[in-house]
This record gives sequence, C-alpha cells and structure tokens, in this order.
Amino acid sequence: MTHRPAAVPPSAPTAGLGLKSVHYEEALAASAAGLWFEVHAENYMVDGGPRLAWLNAIRQDKPLSLHGVGLSLAGDQPPDEDHLARLKALSDRFEPFVVSEHLAWSRRGEVYHPDLLPFVRSRAMLDQICANVSRTQDVLGRQILIENPSHYLDVRGHEMSEPELLSELVRRTGCGLLLDVNNVHVSANNLGTSALDYLNALPVEAIGEIHLAGHDPDPEHGERLLIDSHAAPVSQPVWALYARTIARIGPRPTLIERDDNLPAFADLMIERDRADAVLVAVEEALRA
Repeated sequence: MTHRPAAVPPSAPTAGLGLKSVHYEEALAASAAGLWFEVHAENYMVDGGPRLAWLNAIRQDKPLSLHGVGLSLAGDQPPDEDHLARLKALSDRFEPFVVSEHLAWSRRGEVYHPDLLPFVRSRAMLDQICANVSRTQDVLGRQILIENPSHYLDVRGHEMSEPELLSELVRRTGCGLLLDVNNVHVSANNLGTSALDYLNALPVEAIGEIHLAGHDPDPEHGERLLIDSHAAPVSQPVWALYARTIARIGPRPTLIERDDNLPAFADLMIERDRADAVLVAVEEALRA
C-alpha cells in the first residue's frame, strides 16, 4: 500500500532541533521562522505526566516530528504490536509532520539490545523489511521515513548496496527516506567508500527529512574509525556534504541532532540557523 506524507503545517518547517527536557522553557519561547522540534517517540509513550504536557504546549505553535528507535524494522520478526499501538496513539495525538525510524534491528524474541544493529542486505531480508515497513504504515495510516544507518565494519554477504536496498524499499512500500548526512560521512570514512557516490545513488524524490549530527574519533583508532556520537557539533566535512546535497536536491526539513554533551540552547540554535541559511539560500536561488 502507498501512503501519502502527512500534511505539512502552514508554517513550513525548515531547520529544527531535537527537543531536550533541559531546554523546554527556551524551546517554548523560541520564535525563529521555520523552527521545529523532534522527539524520540519511545520517550513519550506514556499515558500522562509532565512530558506529554510539555510536548502538547510546544506542539501548539511549532511543527513536531516523531523519531522512533525501537521498532526493529530490519529484524527478522514483525514489529511488536503493543509498540505499534502506542506509536499510533502518540502520532494521532500530536499529528507530527514526519514519523521516522531506522534501517536497523534491535530485538529478537524477548531480547532487546540498546543499539541499532547492522544486517546482511539479502533479498530475503529486503522482503522482511518491506513487510515490517508496510505493516507499520498500515497501522499508523501514514507514510514513515527510513533513516540510513552508520557503519563501523564491513559486514560480509551483502547482495546489494544500501542505496539499492533503500530504493527498492521506497518503490515497494511507498515509504520515504530520512537522510542522515553524518551517517553517510561516518560510514564512508570507516569503510573506505565514497560519500558522494552513496548520496548520488539515492532516490532524491523520496528524501523527506535530513539529519545533521556530530561524531567523535575512536579513542584507540582515532580518525580511522569515527563514532556517530551525537555528542559534538556538526563537523565541517558534514556541513560541506549537506550544502552540496541541498544544492542538488532542493530544500528539505533539516534537524540538528544532539543527544549527549548538551550545550546551551543558544549554541544549538547557532547550528540550527546555519542549516536554515543553507535552505533559504537554495530556495531563493530556485525562485530566481
């Protein structure tokens, strides 16, 4: 089944931030044009309390996206039905303009791993991922976006490239893509591949959102092994890849993703405004 994207609010989102509890007051007061916020859905799958109250207050005048980390869509089992039901309830309540998840697995049976794990890109696994994504979209009644992962080692046995798998997933399920530019850079560095070749092979029309995050060198291997830490500012190589990508595909809602070593809200807004400036410049060039 093909699902159309959810309607974008009248104040179209440009560049946004991940919403953190320590920044709720400043986030609520922020008034930058196009500002939006993303939350990890699992942190808000509750029946009540202060988290939902704050989220409801922010949603009154700012666009919101839900970013999942627990559906295990690249696993060999269907998504957990209770998890799906709670995600649907959250989505129905807050009407986010985007719901997204990862191209990874984290669950097998009753065992849950606190990480987003890789898999062999086989035809059989593609079939399973398509079934899992389709099931998720059917329950939610909307399109979801799938995020490309970061890679740290060369898993053997792949039958297709990641862009090929993502392209086929989009074609067969009607899902969209969440392009994490930092993950592309980290993976290309770690595996010795080309970030530009990867980006050029993606189906441009399916990209509905972009993530920008920071990374850190591995303590032992240094720059030869980059870790997608979300604990540092966006690096200059990632900014360059981002600018080049937006110039090629056009503006897309863009998130500054920071989950650890949190700076002041004002510092995050500086990065957010930098992304917004890239989007505005390309939009103005397209209109000229």
